[in-house]
Amino acid sequence: MAEQKLLVPLDQYLKVGIHIGTKYKTKYMEPFIYKIRSDGLAVLNVQKINDRIAIAAKFLSQYEPEDILVVCRRENGQRAAKMFAKATGIKALVGRYPPGILTNPNLDTFTEKKLMLAVDPWPDKNAMKDAARVGIPVIALCDTNNEANDIDLVVPCNNKGKKSLALFFWIMAREYLKSRGLIKKDSDFKYKIEDFAED
Repeated sequence: MAEQKLLVPLDQYLKVGIHIGTKYKTKYMEPFIYKIRSDGLAVLNVQKINDRIAIAAKFLSQYEPEDILVVCRRENGQRAAKMFAKATGIKALVGRYPPGILTNPNLDTFTEKKLMLAVDPWPDKNAMKDAARVGIPVIALCDTNNEANDIDLVVPCNNKGKKSLALFFWIMAREYLKSRGLIKKDSDFKYKIEDFAED
């Protein structure tokens, strides 16, 4: 694998286990699986993870921060999602998704968005259903056990690990700011990966 084509060095991806899947695999996720380990765990292809993160960052960067919504019900990703919001100005909704905020204009909390990033299609399914109802494209982080219904762009990765999600959001924040011309190069990004990881 050519390291210069990766957004971060290969060992950084491996260290946080971004490629470690589950023992269950769906037909949607099979194209992203590199191998099945002897203990039954499916291992995702790191190059494909990297490529999809790059595509997702480029897709995201076509939108203003106020047009994007990140949803994360999963506790392990909440700090990373909040830090991503702080670094980019993109709204992150962590914890329970309040029904109707995208679909019911009569609510005080009603918000209009043009793109959604979901951390895990299973716990975030209600938010994704609302996005589908109003025609908002959805980027979702999918582990080997996820379905791909109502998802416009699948980013294969370990969407359950704190360190894996911290690295994902750290890369996304940096690439988003770079693509938007808000920082020139990687070294201008003032946050460390540790800032995105749980204390």
